[in-house]
Amino acid sequence: MQQVKIFKSLESDITQLENEVNTWIRESGAKIVAITGNIAPQTVSGDRTDALGKGAFAPSDVIIIVVYVKPS
Repeated sequence: MQQVKIFKSLESDITQLENEVNTWIRESGAKIVAITGNIAPQTVSGDRTDALGKGAFAPSDVIIIVVYVKPS
């Protein structure tokens, strides 16, 4: 039976998100059917001063959806 696993992060943490997904795949032993993702658009934030908002835009949300089959 196919199942779904969802991962969510910020675009500023893409490397950490990749590591999380890859670790889960290795440790779960799941047979991957499909992987899709999306990045949410952000609106301009006029006065961001924190480290994540280095430009005029806040970091966007990133979502990865993995369709898989559990190992037998």
